[in-house]
Amino acid sequence: MTMDEINDYISQNIGRKIVVIGASTGTDAHTVGIDAIMNMKGYAGHYGLERYEMIEAHNLGSQVTNEEFIEKARELNADILLVSQTVTQKDIHVQNLTELVELLEAESLRDKVVLICGGPRITRELAKELGYDAGFGAGKYAEDVAAFAVKEIVRKLKMENGKWKIMEHQTQG
Repeated sequence: MTMDEINDYISQNIGRKIVVIGASTGTDAHTVGIDAIMNMKGYAGHYGLERYEMIEAHNLGSQVTNEEFIEKARELNADILLVSQTVTQKDIHVQNLTELVELLEAESLRDKVVLICGGPRITRELAKELGYDAGFGAGKYAEDVAAFAVKEIVRKLKMENGKWKIMEHQTQG
């Protein structure tokens, strides 16, 4: 879907702006990937989520602890959490991604958000194995992430017959 199609899809199927929080978490200091997805200017002619009319995007930057990330998600009633990770020595990125899922589960939040990770060596298979809804690697853009995420929200809403709550938001339908 294009940016305009995603905005229309959100309007028609969710009925309100969705809240997206993105960050490079843990000790990860790189921001190129999360900036390409989140920032208004985007990357390579693909606008970032900040430019989408029906998305409230918050880019927290780098070296955000998992606890800070979850706290901000609660504060902003996030619908979608985007985590960017660069592959690190001794699989620190895998440990960090796993810890985030475990913390979300302990807080009873995991099923209330769409959880996506990305980075140069993140695959869909690795992401699913670690407990994420999806993983996006090199060559993916904001519209790829957004299209998946909004369809996942709608799928979860339908799965729960319209009763699924994303954080504290009440949905229409």
